[in-house]
Amino acid sequence: MVQMLNRRALNRALLARQLLLERADMPVYNAIEHLAGMQSQVPNPPYFGLWSRLRDFQPDELSALILSRRVVRISLMRSTIHLVTNQDCLTFRPMLQPVMDRGLQGSYGRQLRGVDLAEIAETGRMLVEEHPRTFAELGKHLQLQWPDHDAAALANAVRNKVPLVQIPPRGLWGKSGSATHTTVEAWLGQSLTATTTPDAMILRYLAAFGPATVQDMQTWSGLTKLREAVDRLLPQLLTFQNEEGHILYDLPEAPRPSADTQAPVRFLGEFDNMLLSYADRSRIIADEYRARVFTDNGIIRSTILIDGFVQGLWKIESKKKQTVLTIEPFAPLEQDIRQALMEEGTRLLSFTAPGTTFREIQGI
Repeated sequence: MVQMLNRRALNRALLARQLLLERADMPVYNAIEHLAGMQSQVPNPPYFGLWSRLRDFQPDELSALILSRRVVRISLMRSTIHLVTNQDCLTFRPMLQPVMDRGLQGSYGRQLRGVDLAEIAETGRMLVEEHPRTFAELGKHLQLQWPDHDAAALANAVRNKVPLVQIPPRGLWGKSGSATHTTVEAWLGQSLTATTTPDAMILRYLAAFGPATVQDMQTWSGLTKLREAVDRLLPQLLTFQNEEGHILYDLPEAPRPSADTQAPVRFLGEFDNMLLSYADRSRIIADEYRARVFTDNGIIRSTILIDGFVQGLWKIESKKKQTVLTIEPFAPLEQDIRQALMEEGTRLLSFTAPGTTFREIQGI
């Protein structure tokens, strides 16, 4: 008989694998590798994500990895920007080419009708390797050769057909700069791996997010038709059921804590992968709260975890020498939870604005 795992059990498994039950003593590079990358639509959320997951994390540790080219920002899972290790960049990107192709067709297929995409990709590669460029600059140069086509469509054809990384200062803590791109090969001095089967990627996903259904795996990666790969992997996997009777797959040695394991309050940054990596997100956020987190303009807001589940929002605003953390709980809080949020929020403010004269927490 297949063992059933309820929502709390799945939640605790997720928290354990995401290093959120207890902060880990782990090098930053290893943590990013363990998490199979971090969603990074905007630069700062991975810093908050690592602060919540690692003991004594300092932002300069991640900035140094970006500057040394050991960690990169690149479009990967779901055709969105992720922060990944250099080695994961080389192995994940070729496996996800079908996702990139589908995204390009869905967004720009009409504007690119009748053009030779391989020729655009080759020209774009030459341009960004000659000199790193923003998409606006790239599109303008490409229009010299394809004047009848939209510049954004041309630039995105290169983005989806050629592995492009965003180079510093983009992604550095406390720095700003436009997203400027060159190729993976030029930046890392290595070629992409030749492997395009998703088996290894599925195992990495389960290590960071399991137990999970095939649909969950597809939601995380953006890939389709993963059933065949999961069937190949069955001898290496355990199977469970969720409360709806759907089959979950997992690694035998992965942590699956008891459903009654205590979970500390935690602050998650915008676009945290925990909210984006399942077809069924009920193990981390209740359906009634989703509209408050996932906005109409595509932003996924910064959230607080209480008892392991999303139960509020947070934001930090700085003006001159004043930094304010505003917490917006979704429901009234018990005194012990308010106290825990105050303590964790105070630590977050110290991390975010150590030199600020006046720091305040509002909303609780």
